[in-house]
Amino acid sequence: MARSVSCMPSAPPDIIDVTAETVEKTGFFCYMSKRKSEGYARKLRWLNDRFAEGMRIKLLALPERGFIEYTPGEHAWRAVRADGYLFIHCLWVVGKSKGKGLGEVLLRECIEEARRMKMSGVAMVTSEKVWLAGRRVLEKQGFECVATAPPAFSLMVKKFGKHPSPTFAGGWEEKARAFGSGLTVIRSDQCPYIVDATESAVRSARGAGIESRVVQLQSRAELLRLSPTPYGVFGLVLDGALLSYHYLLEKDLKPLLTGPND
Repeated sequence: MARSVSCMPSAPPDIIDVTAETVEKTGFFCYMSKRKSEGYARKLRWLNDRFAEGMRIKLLALPERGFIEYTPGEHAWRAVRADGYLFIHCLWVVGKSKGKGLGEVLLRECIEEARRMKMSGVAMVTSEKVWLAGRRVLEKQGFECVATAPPAFSLMVKKFGKHPSPTFAGGWEEKARAFGSGLTVIRSDQCPYIVDATESAVRSARGAGIESRVVQLQSRAELLRLSPTPYGVFGLVLDGALLSYHYLLEKDLKPLLTGPND
């Protein structure tokens, strides 16, 4: 993930715009080698619904590897209220492409588009743990933190004027308690890895003798109403308390379900 950069690229990288017309050919970065998988198919269907809402994906052309995905804030699949802003879902730069300033290049693409669209600014949820970009690369582009949420989320915003700031949906603990006993997997199709994450969680619960259920988020409205974290598109809730907002391998999830000595 795009955590930090050490220098600016010597020459501007080629950037590929992914659209409803080109996504079948270009892909969307994640799961590019698994195009026949369920996760890829689900994400592709999800994207085809989102492009009409203003979703944008920009890929670094090979040999560089990275991408940015963003959408108007009123359509964001994070538990935020950010109308009038462009909202970044994902910012990843991986492998040998890290450390070249390419995260900043992708960010500037989004910022420049927001200015052209006369938006209020750009916003993103970050995490200092895993699964989302950290704050540093955004801070270097003038983003500021306007809110935080447990366990390590920040709502980062770059404003173009004196506009109201985006906000988190909030009510995290209350939303988690509402799921009751057992393991609840809250999922969507925004990330192709969520299929494996869900299957891993359900298998782990079965192995631990814990009842589980899967809640499929069908809309942004459901996400705002149900998600126990700002991440929104995936979550694990055990007996009414947040267990994780990100993919856990079975070997890591088992001790959380059964205790380290079981």
